Amino acid sequence: MTRFNNKKSIKDFLINNALIIVVIAMIIFTAFNATNFVTFKNLTNIVSNVSMRFIIALGVSGILITKGTDLSAGRIVGITAVIAGGLVQIEGAPNDLFPQIGPQNVVLVLAVCILVGMFFGLINGIIVAYFHVPAFIATLGTQIMIYGLNLLLTQSRPIGTFYKVSEGFSTFIKIGTQGINIGNVLIPWLFFFALVIGIAMSILYNHTKHGKYMYAIGGNEQAAEVSGVNTALTKLKIFVLAGLLYGVAGFLLAAKTGSTGVNAGQGYELEAIASATIGGVSTTGGIGKVRGVLLGVVIFELLKTALQFLGVDPNMTYVVQGIVIVVSVGLDIRKTLVKK
Repeated sequence: MTRFNNKKSIKDFLINNALIIVVIAMIIFTAFNATNFVTFKNLTNIVSNVSMRFIIALGVSGILITKGTDLSAGRIVGITAVIAGGLVQIEGAPNDLFPQIGPQNVVLVLAVCILVGMFFGLINGIIVAYFHVPAFIATLGTQIMIYGLNLLLTQSRPIGTFYKVSEGFSTFIKIGTQGINIGNVLIPWLFFFALVIGIAMSILYNHTKHGKYMYAIGGNEQAAEVSGVNTALTKLKIFVLAGLLYGVAGFLLAAKTGSTGVNAGQGYELEAIASATIGGVSTTGGIGKVRGVLLGVVIFELLKTALQFLGVDPNMTYVVQGIVIVVSVGLDIRKTLVKK
């Protein structure tokens, strides 16, 4: 009987973690077959990409834990990236987004991005928490609305010509492209943004009433409400906090890429949902940790990087990412059914 249980436990472990095991095997294979995969430069690029996407995934994770979803995340990141880019363009730049106000201080730009993100998060939160519209429908609607606003704002033109390093206000460019050198390794500034936010979110999830209420709602919303939790207000706070994180990510995206446009952030919400699910955030609610979200983001980013180094057609990577999303959600549902 014990042997049977052990075999069953091993089988369940292999099935539940099949995606992670496959990706790790692919990473090992890529490391031995792509000469430039295991390099300090590639490591820096991976850390930069993981840092930004980790912030977005943290925003999505809180909504997933309460049995919701956020399809507008990528578009909020995109429009805040465009606004950030417009606010740091040099005077007379092609497609100058805000010629009447000129380039602004980087701290002000970050504050504006955060406020814009929180505004859209507030809209999502009100629709979901107080009008009781399912999060999938509500955020699908705001996703389309925000994309339309971004089209109107940019007129489908690229936004670039940011401050150069030699021209003052260089902090914006440095945030996205530079960092601290430790030996041969460059630790990007993006990493430190993600580190601070990750620690803050871990404390919020594990050591505050807000976190306790969030998990309670995800576990059983009716029971949480009966026990005195203001479920509507808690959901509203979760969406506003998510918007704040998307705003920070949009700011960092513009700083990292050095230019932006209407398609900035496209598809980031699906990556974030997949990464969070791979990391153990359950779509059925009530389960998820910050460290799990980080693990999921790292796994997903390494998968994309490995495919790139293996010479897979860039268009094919979208197919693989779609499969990963479906499989990760399917495995999450399987775990829930097994527990029941």
